[in-house]
Amino acid sequence: MYKRNRCNACGECLESCLKGAITKTGQYVTIDRKLCDLCGKCAGACPSGALVVVGKAVTPDEILREIEKDVAFYDESDGGVTFSGGEPMMQPDFLNELLEECKKRNIRTALDTCGYASWETVNRMKDKVDLFLYDVKVMDDRRHKKYTGVSNKLILRNFVRLADGGSSISIRFPIVPSVNDDAESVAKMAEFGLSHGVKQMYLLPYHRAGIEKYRSLDRPYKLDNLESPSEKKMQQIKEKLITRGLDVKIGGG
Repeated sequence: MYKRNRCNACGECLESCLKGAITKTGQYVTIDRKLCDLCGKCAGACPSGALVVVGKAVTPDEILREIEKDVAFYDESDGGVTFSGGEPMMQPDFLNELLEECKKRNIRTALDTCGYASWETVNRMKDKVDLFLYDVKVMDDRRHKKYTGVSNKLILRNFVRLADGGSSISIRFPIVPSVNDDAESVAKMAEFGLSHGVKQMYLLPYHRAGIEKYRSLDRPYKLDNLESPSEKKMQQIKEKLITRGLDVKIGGG
């Protein structure tokens, strides 16, 4: 990631890049993402921390060692470990191994997922997951395609199969102004959850924290002008859902 506000234009990164992926443009540098091989040498050479490597490759054993450090806390709080992302089921073999090992150690597990995976993958995991934190963004398929790029049919089908099969599910409903905060969208979300016996819902207000991350990765942010929903709006949606018989919290999950 390139954080412009930290860059002092010293040029050390240009000297370290063997692929020629970094060039200086005025006061700042530009990274050709197609040439970059993620070697990390530029980040190591940068004295101001403007270039940083985010993330690293790890093994399931390394993650388990970290998880086990908190076992006493899990026991005290009746909690467990949550696998999140990104989308954890994009790495099914890795995730499945972690879930299996957690079960062997009697560590409770939660899976934060958007549900966009084959049923074969979901079915493989479901009996090792104590709680699904299931993101359901938009019930209308055309609107879902417009804002996410994919249909929601697979997502909803997996939800139904999990719910009808007895899996424990909490719905995570991100509230995005002008996208899914209208009365019809809220009503359909409530109807969907209740029709499959799912009453717990977390409302997640849209926030703008991702804008700088996108800029640091030279990616366009399509909702740049969108503001977070007001507290009043969130409370109104919460109250509407509660009157329908749902157990609703704002944030968390």
